[in-house]
Amino acid sequence: MATTQQTSADETRTQRAQVCIAGGGPAGVMLGLLLARAGIEVVVLEKHADFFRDFRGDTVHPSTLNIIDALGLRSEFDAIPHTPLPRLDAVINGIRIHAIDLSTLPPPNRMITLMPQWDLLQLLARAGERHPSFRLRMNADVTGVIERGGRVVGVRADTPDGELVVEADLVVAADGRSSTVRPSVGLTPREYGVPSDVLWFRLPRPTEKMPDTLLWAGVGGFVITIPRPDYLQCGLLIPHGTFPQVQGEGLEAFRQRITRVVPRLTEVVGVLASLDDVKLLSVQIDRLDRWWRPGMLAIGDAAHAMSPVFGVGINYAVQDAVAAARVLAPALSRGGADALDAACAAVQRRRERPTAMMQAIQRAAHRLIASGRRGRIIDNPPTRVQRAVLRLVLPTLRPLMARLIGYGFRPERV
Repeated sequence: MATTQQTSADETRTQRAQVCIAGGGPAGVMLGLLLARAGIEVVVLEKHADFFRDFRGDTVHPSTLNIIDALGLRSEFDAIPHTPLPRLDAVINGIRIHAIDLSTLPPPNRMITLMPQWDLLQLLARAGERHPSFRLRMNADVTGVIERGGRVVGVRADTPDGELVVEADLVVAADGRSSTVRPSVGLTPREYGVPSDVLWFRLPRPTEKMPDTLLWAGVGGFVITIPRPDYLQCGLLIPHGTFPQVQGEGLEAFRQRITRVVPRLTEVVGVLASLDDVKLLSVQIDRLDRWWRPGMLAIGDAAHAMSPVFGVGINYAVQDAVAAARVLAPALSRGGADALDAACAAVQRRRERPTAMMQAIQRAAHRLIASGRRGRIIDNPPTRVQRAVLRLVLPTLRPLMARLIGYGFRPERV
């Protein structure tokens, strides 16, 4: 079990563990759980007091569900309210398209599940706490790393009880796209410009049942409607940097933007009482050229920020964690700095290419969104060529898209 020492002189507590993970998101908590299952002493530091807040991603893909099954957590997972979607629909210029059919995947997981991320994190944290070598510390904001002889040997964190120092054989940066660990070791991601931002807001479900639809595209733009159990988590895509213009146009103009794309939301859009109810999410796609330094490894958004396109953020973070646990656990058990650094390099070699390939697809999607075609991707009514594509080409592409979206380019297994 990790140990803690109290130093009364400067009120700095020191804790020792084999691995210190900065960040309690999907990558961090999953990696902590997997390492603890292997008997590795691990401390996860999360800067917030709890997990209950709106995240960018709620989408749990089939490959992640397979991992949940392998961990023996499926009954607990199923007990949490969630929305299973075997098919992903889009409405483009008033025409409903069954774009992706996940029922073509192998059993048992032939669907994605929409579950609030805080529920998923609490599930993984509870599973981790069943292992004596796992410790999750909330309200612990990592402020920087400790280095000796050119090697990262721990972190410093602010807590309500004063400064906490965690010394570790390995520090894992899983603290997201605004990572504090990453710049403290001189790692700067390569940014790929994204011409879109997302305005994030909640709406109640309309009285008349609306089919589950993830994307609506029309001449007014693009609207995301994520069906959570009791409400719709919505997003309006806008050109990057134009939120001040939206604010200047006022609340009523914002409501009209939404209803031009999704007329069925007219009944409920009045619930938005102020633009203070709307949050700006700046869309980022970036990736580190190097994911590690001696004694330190970056995974998840700290290594590669993903766009919301296809909702693969959780999926890729979890796959990073699974791949890392498989490689790091033996190296940590054997001991030795060289072996540990070689394991970190192996994690990057395994995960970098599938990440880059998905990011390339996301960037292409954003270019299409920014092209101004919007709802005219398909005419209403469709042209003869468009009808042929919908009847003949789309059914052929559905299984390929299901495999790509459901699993990614290199699915990982526990």
